[in-house]
Amino acid sequence: MTLVVLGVWPLAGITSGSVDPQVARQTVRAALDAGIDTFDTAYSYGYQGEAELRLGEALRERRRSPTAAPPRVIGKVGQRWTADRKRYTDGTPRQLVADAEESLRRLQIPQFDHLLLHAVDPQVDIRRSAEALDGLRRRGLALEIGVSNANVDELIAFAACVPCASLQCPLNLLQPQSLDPLIATAHRLGVGTFAYWVLMKGMLAGKISREQSFPAGDSRPNYDIFQGAARERAHDVVDRLRAIAVEHRTTVAKLAIGWALSQPGVHGALVGAKSPSQILETAGATPLAAEVFDLVNHVVT
Repeated sequence: MTLVVLGVWPLAGITSGSVDPQVARQTVRAALDAGIDTFDTAYSYGYQGEAELRLGEALRERRRSPTAAPPRVIGKVGQRWTADRKRYTDGTPRQLVADAEESLRRLQIPQFDHLLLHAVDPQVDIRRSAEALDGLRRRGLALEIGVSNANVDELIAFAACVPCASLQCPLNLLQPQSLDPLIATAHRLGVGTFAYWVLMKGMLAGKISREQSFPAGDSRPNYDIFQGAARERAHDVVDRLRAIAVEHRTTVAKLAIGWALSQPGVHGALVGAKSPSQILETAGATPLAAEVFDLVNHVVT
């Protein structure tokens, strides 16, 4: 499994502008060509499963190649959409099983490499949700299972009743200390962490200017990091990272991803892309050399 995982949420075209289906497939192909072999998706990535459908079509093309290595897929279940397009959590065993089976059909694959509970449903005992995922694992529909968006107590409870292989949680240079206890707990339990929001909705890709506005329907202005003084501080961080990137002949995005991959217990970074050109900014990122890690840490501490 590659250290950089392509997250296909942007390909659903919900929160950051529409994406042409052909461009979505080209983006997946570009990731594969760049050596990214692992893709992260979820039942709720798209009002009608658009991201899974587009990923499935692109991966089907790759599977036709007799020499290509089979791609890996991380799936998530437990979040759905209402008729008026509001996302909600449903961790009931029956719904988790039904959604996992539907996701596999959309993706045109027989099995997930990892299948995660997308979010903990406060109305359902987490043990019931965990056992439903473990049932899917025992049926051969997932190689390994895990949990996303859990707190420390929820992670401990999940891992206490089923073999928990992975955790997904946000981690980025602009919020470096926010999840230390959670990642440390996962590391202690032998659970591998996959970090998302590593580029913080594109801010840490170094491509967003201070003056840039966002089109209608783009959700980024709703996040604190894109508002007022917090946005100015974020741009200051990016400017300092850009100087380091130039000195070390890399990109701001690869510095941000490498910083996350350098954290103990972090096994992979989920990075989104909406076009093939964005793949080139992130593919091949690795943990930072000690000297560079210290320089980057100095920017945010």
